[in-house]
This record gives sequence, structure tokens and C-alpha cells, in this order.
Amino acid sequence: MARKHFFFSKFFIGTVLTVLFAAMIGLAVFMHYIFSGLPPVYEMEEYTPSLTTKVYDRNNQLIHEFSIEKRSMVPLEDIPVDLQNAVVAMEDRNFFQHAGFSARGILRALLHDLITGRAKQGASTLTQQLSRGVFLSQEKKLIRKIREIILAIQIEHKFSKPEILQLYLNEIYLGSGAYGVKSAAKKYFDKDLSELTPGESAMLVGLIPAPGRYNPFVNPNLALRRRNLVLDVMHEQGYLNKDELARAKQEVLPAEPPAPEKKPGQYFIEHIRRILEPKYGMDVLWKAGLNIYTTIDIEQQALAEEIMNKKLQEYDEQVAKGLGIEIDPNDAEADTSAVSEEEQTPQETAPRLQGAFLVRDVKSGAVRVMIGGRDFTESKFNRATQAHRQPGSSFKPYVWMAALQKGYTPATLVKDLPTMFFHDGTNWRAFDENSDLYSLDLARQPFIASRDFNVWVPRNYGGRSDGWITLRRGLEKSKNLVAVNLIDAVSPQAVIRVARKAGITAKLPRVPALALGVSVLEMDEHLAALTTFANGGIHTDNYFIERVEDANGRILEQHVPTETAEFDPQHAYLLINMMKGVTQRGSGAYVNRLGRNIAGKTGTTQSHRDMWFIGMTPHTAAAAWMGYDDDTSHENGARFTGSTTARWWTEIMEKILQDEPNDDFAVPEGISFAYINPTTGKLAMPTDRNKFLEAFISGTEPESF
Repeated sequence: MARKHFFFSKFFIGTVLTVLFAAMIGLAVFMHYIFSGLPPVYEMEEYTPSLTTKVYDRNNQLIHEFSIEKRSMVPLEDIPVDLQNAVVAMEDRNFFQHAGFSARGILRALLHDLITGRAKQGASTLTQQLSRGVFLSQEKKLIRKIREIILAIQIEHKFSKPEILQLYLNEIYLGSGAYGVKSAAKKYFDKDLSELTPGESAMLVGLIPAPGRYNPFVNPNLALRRRNLVLDVMHEQGYLNKDELARAKQEVLPAEPPAPEKKPGQYFIEHIRRILEPKYGMDVLWKAGLNIYTTIDIEQQALAEEIMNKKLQEYDEQVAKGLGIEIDPNDAEADTSAVSEEEQTPQETAPRLQGAFLVRDVKSGAVRVMIGGRDFTESKFNRATQAHRQPGSSFKPYVWMAALQKGYTPATLVKDLPTMFFHDGTNWRAFDENSDLYSLDLARQPFIASRDFNVWVPRNYGGRSDGWITLRRGLEKSKNLVAVNLIDAVSPQAVIRVARKAGITAKLPRVPALALGVSVLEMDEHLAALTTFANGGIHTDNYFIERVEDANGRILEQHVPTETAEFDPQHAYLLINMMKGVTQRGSGAYVNRLGRNIAGKTGTTQSHRDMWFIGMTPHTAAAAWMGYDDDTSHENGARFTGSTTARWWTEIMEKILQDEPNDDFAVPEGISFAYINPTTGKLAMPTDRNKFLEAFISGTEPESF
């Protein structure tokens, strides 16, 4: 019997030990599973939530924020005390006493779960909520809860209470895409954190358990009751006295979200995104809290947008009413062709004019203003950088530069005579330039029906030709016949070489019509190329970003200026000096009311489809374009031209240039001046009444009267 009892005892002890051993192994495996799902707590030190990337203008003014989650990190001292107190009072009244979790709260929640048969969201301390929000899923499982408690204890051991509270207030989701209290203050009240009242702070804290349910814009009555509950709890815990409580409850909740601010510069911001997102990736640009310092002047941008939109709206109304606008008598530069087009049927609803405007620094290339259209919300297509439009007569400076390089001077007499070009199967050739326009029309008639024989007869605007005129006058009056005769004399290849050196990369056809701007260019490239002449023949590319810094201030990239000398400064000066005449006596004379030294060129394409003005001072260059996206003609009705565009260019630049010194373009060495007769191109007689002081490369002045 004793032996049997001994055997049973031995068996029982062995069984117990086996069970204990198995339990220990099971516990070890379980704990390994628990801890294997925990991130190292030191990651909390390096943890950076999704941050907002900030974009600044040239004066370090914040102009935009890129963010997936509307979040801004702020130190605890910048968060209102009422907001801190409300969070502690409502979410974790023992926050400053516990070690990361509340045993009483967990037991209370467990009892509730057993009674109701469903998991309860509550019973979590601020530290637990933080650990769940940063590292763990929101799934309501026992395993996750255990990990949450363990991680909370580790966090409490590693960080101080103020550090934990700061991270919590910057991490918490408060609905409507707002992460953190700073973003929520802006989202619900359109206020900075420092401006929040006790009632507003309480409302934000009331959102924490269920942001959608307690949203004042969705459930105002429920949000009010929740806000008042938070205030009552704050009063009970001594954070508010009776008077403060009464005043806070009198505060009115916001009835609707703040109206989204229509900020200027949206086309520029999108351009920045298109530059940086492929370079850094979407996650870095939108989540890493970069600081992007740009070249734009947001104040100039805003006024430019206002003026352009106002003027284009006026033109829209004129078209809609069937009214014409006053045509500048100096505007004789609209390009026409002998090949007539079918008359367009007027539309019952007038289309909406579009526009683009770009301002850059002449020497550095820094872009100060970029308008890609009238309304970014309507169309994100950037007409300043993405549109390919014919430049019309604004292309002529490249032709004139090619002529200067071939030995022409501003006083050289050039042909403003009717010319007919024919294509011989290989090249375009000119007929006898001595024929009059009537004779040329007769000459072309036999070839019109032939598919194998192309004929082109360019004309000046209005059909008038002046015979032989100076190179200067040909540019000032934007003479089409001068342009095509020049390109015929110097060759299209020479003009293309000039355009390439200036910075044009677009495809340019080797045809005489190139002189009239039949190629298609992007505005930003065209402006940068023409600015080369204003910069003494030195080319600089447009640029938009000064530097990019990471969230810690480390510079990731910085603009490095590059310059290339493409033209002799003497030739560049002669061209710019002639372009000044365009704004003083020519097709861009409206600009002269600014009383500044401005070189410029208008441009109007065939059938008035594109209207340009590009002008520059020694410091600032700007391009303006207007037209229709669907390439609608202006030939019928209100005949807008490049001179029309020059009008609103002038209004904008009057504001932009108001603080710029009225300097003239510097005269380089090797330039001399002589009085000439502007009709003959020869030296002026002492008795000439209309003599003109012309610039020449030294040694090329006329030698006879």
C-alpha cells in the first residue's frame, strides 16, 4: 500500500513538473511571440511622423505645404495649456502618476467586455494610445493589447512625461485629414494654436474618441454636448473655475469649415512638384518635412494674377458683346499669308481667353512670377511651361541677330518689297524681288492647282510695303517682308544657329516662314532665349528653386549659377538697342508710358491665334501671351494683337518695376554712335531735321552723307 502510494506520488510530481515545464515552454514561446512583434523602443527616439513639406518664396514667406496628412510638429511650450489640460483631464487623468498603463482601467474594461460580449475601445492611457498610434495596429485583439502595455512601459522608462505628451498631441488624429493639434486648429477654426480659446481646445479634445461622430460640421448638437462634457470634466478636476467654465460654454462652435483660401502661385507650386517629385520620390516630398526655398515673389505673383485675369475678363466681355477693341496704329506686325483660310462661323457662346505670364531676373534666371492660366482649379495645364504656341513676330529678334552677325548694321537698308517663294522640291527659293505684288499674284496663278509646286507669298500687315528701309525700322515696325527677305539673305540655317545659341531647343523648320514665327515654342524657353540679348549675350537658364533642406536643416540641393557667353556683347547691344525702338516708336509703343528703358517685341500669329509681348529692362524680363486653348482665330470680331497683350503686360510691370532703378542697358566697349538719316541710312547732314543717333560697332559707321 505504501509502495503504491509512493508510486502515485512520484507519478503526480512528474506530471506536475511536466505540465509546469510545458507551461514554461509555452509561456516562453508566447512571450517570444509577444516581444517579436514589438519594435525596439529606441526607434521612438528616431521616430518622425509624416511631416508637412513647406515651400517658401524669395523673401522666406510660407506659400504652400505639401502633405498627405495635415500635420505640423510643434514643441509642447507652443501648445496652449488649456489644450494640454483638456487632454489629460479627459483621456488620462492619472497621466503624471502611472507607469504607462492603468491596472484599474484595464480591469474595468475587461469586466465591461465580459458583460457586453464585445471589445471596448477605452481604458488606454495616453502612453498606450501613443504606442498604438505610432507602432501598432488599431485592431482590437488581446495580443495587440498586451504588446501595447509592454511598449507603453518601455516608452515611460525611456521618455519624460512632457516628451510623451508632446508627441501624443502632435500625433493624434482629429478628423478631416488633420493629424496633430496644430493642423486641427487650422482645419476647424482657421486659427493658429496660440489663438485657441478654452472652448475651442475642449472641442478638439472631444474629437479624439470618434472624430467623425463629434465633427461640428456633421453633428453640431452632438459636438456641442461633447465639448461641454470636456469642459465639465476640466472644471471637476480644477483646470477651470466657474466663470471660465461659463464663458467657455457660451462659445459658438464653427458651423462650417473655413473657406479654402485661393492662394496665388498654384501653377508655380505644381511646377515645383513636377521638378522635385521624380527626384526625391513622393514619400519624401509629401511626408519628410522638407523646406523648399524658391525664387518666386509671392506678392508680385498675386498682383500679376489679379491684373491679368481682370484684363482677360474685359476682353472676353468685348468678344461676347461683338465689340472690337481699339487697334494701336503702331501695330503693323500681324503675320499673314497668301494662303487664305476658310471663314470661321461665329460661335454662339464666346470661348474663354487664356493667358500666361512669366517674369525672371535677367542675369541670374531666377523666376519671380509664373502664371500658367486664368484658374488653376479649372485647368492645371501650365501655358507658361507646357504649351507649344507659335511665337509669331516675337521670333524676329533671332533673324535680326543673324543679320548683325553677317555684317548688317542697324542703318543697313533692307528690302521691304513683295517677294514670292517657291519650293523646287529641295529648297525654298525667291522670285525676282523687283516685281510688284500684282505681278507676283499673276505669276503664282499657274502653280496654285499643282500638288508638286508650292508657292508662298508673304505680306506685311495691311499689305503695304515701303521699299528699302533701315534694319532698325524693319524691326520697330515688325515688317514681315523685311524678315523673310533677311532670312533669305542670311539663310534659315544661320537663324536656327542663333536661336540654338540663345537657348531654343524646339524643332525649327528650315523654311523662310521661320522668320515669321511658324515654329512652336514654350514660353519659358523663349523668354530665357531673348533675355540672353539683354544680358550682353550671356545665357542663363530659368530656375525656380534656390535650395532644398531636409527637416533637420541639412541642405539636399542648392542652385549653382551657370553662365555661357553665346554672343558678342556688341552684337547683343545693337539688337537690344533696336528692340528699345519697338517700345518707343514701334508695335509695342504702349509700353513707353512706363517711362523706362525697355527693349521688347510684340508677336501676333496668322489669323490672330497667338498674341505675345516680351519685354525686358537691364534687370527684369517678362513674357505675356494670350489666346484660346482650342486655337480659335481672332481674325473675325475683336482683332486682338501683340499690342493688346503689351497693354496688360504694361499694367503688371508698372507694379513689379516700381522699386527697380530705371537703368539703361550698359554700352560695351567697341560701340560708337553716329547721327544718321533714318530714311537713307547714311550719315545725317547738319541740316537734317529728323536725324537719329544710331549705335554701331566701331568701324562700321556709314562713311557718306
